[in-house]
Amino acid sequence: MTPAILALDLGLSFAALVALCLSLNRHHAEISGTRPSGRRVALLRVLGWAGLALGLLVAGEAEGWSFGPVRWVGALSGAGAGLVLLLSYRPRLVAPAGAAALGLALAGGALLHVA
Repeated sequence: MTPAILALDLGLSFAALVALCLSLNRHHAEISGTRPSGRRVALLRVLGWAGLALGLLVAGEAEGWSFGPVRWVGALSGAGAGLVLLLSYRPRLVAPAGAAALGLALAGGALLHVA
């Protein structure tokens, strides 16, 4: 797996998990101090699941469908562990970290198109 694909997959996984985390009332209130609206919850869930699906697609296409899902689960596990630690110790940084992870994913995607 090239570094660009790894950055893309890790960034997508982390950003997707952040979106799913923010779609839960408890975490949204803990992170932002407000309760999410029903429309925002639905949007965050759709974005989260779409990000996870896109990460699986990227890993499958990059590594082949026999080993790509294994790499995707690894990236997803690493992103999940990072999110749990960040949510436990610095919950206010979760949303900015999710935005940074999305930027990392976009940079990884841009590097794939250059190479």
